Amino acid sequence: MYAAKKYTKKAIRQDWHRNWALYLLMIPVLLFYLCFCYKPMYGAIIAFKDYDPVMGILGSDWVGLKNFTDFFQSSDFVRVFRNTIKISVLNILFGFPAPIILALLINELEQKKFAKTVQTITYMPHFISLVVVCGLIKDFVSDSGVITSILGMFGFPQVNMLQEPGMFVPIYIISGIWQEIGWGSIIYLAALAGVDQQLYEAASIDGAGRLRQTFSVTLPGIMPTIVTMFILKLGTIMNVGFEKIILLYDPITYETADVISSYVYRKGIVDSDYGFSTAVGLFNSVINFALIIISNTISRRVNDTSLW
Repeated sequence: MYAAKKYTKKAIRQDWHRNWALYLLMIPVLLFYLCFCYKPMYGAIIAFKDYDPVMGILGSDWVGLKNFTDFFQSSDFVRVFRNTIKISVLNILFGFPAPIILALLINELEQKKFAKTVQTITYMPHFISLVVVCGLIKDFVSDSGVITSILGMFGFPQVNMLQEPGMFVPIYIISGIWQEIGWGSIIYLAALAGVDQQLYEAASIDGAGRLRQTFSVTLPGIMPTIVTMFILKLGTIMNVGFEKIILLYDPITYETADVISSYVYRKGIVDSDYGFSTAVGLFNSVINFALIIISNTISRRVNDTSLW
């Protein structure tokens, strides 16, 4: 036992002398996570208190699970929970495969210069400010916007589409795909570059065409990456970005557009009900954590691919 400990200490010292510069580079990253990810977790106590900014976290009165029960019993619970699940599921159903399909199509292009041009064009929307993107969306789908005018040529009514509750979710999903499809394809293009080219040659000798090679060689080759990204996506199924929702919705579309994150914003920032909004946010985080654990466990048992 003593010899093992002595060897371990020696190995640690040697590793430090070899990689001390890398360990120093880790310090800013560790400080970032400690200050902005772990330290704020202390504020979760507010969910169990009738928080008063003057009294502080420790000085405020305990209320136990009252904030949680108030949320579950409120008339808003079913609406925001349903909308969050609906938008997240549709985003996964249509948004998750989109970067994979784009990466496969770019990978099939023989003209590399044209492929790089397509990559650049599809990446660009990701770098546009979300405020600018939402401003463009509002202009395009207004009663006199470009998209509304084009649809009007096919008999659709000339109305402000964002004022129609039934149109909010399609606009949100389609605009999200347009903005992130190029950026999301980067990781899949990197995975495609690692597929053994000899497998394609062997498949071609066996008579497989490009489509058969895609299903028999390409997709299995990048499947670990797809599964990993899918697990991470499931872990954020309750986190519909409130920034875009807030920039696009209004009280007319609350019925279909209001989600948990936007509800937390209104209750916490606008109404200053800090305890209640923290309870809702904590409930949201717990569900996300549970989904990551469940999806990772299922993936590990089904195809031996998991995050841990």
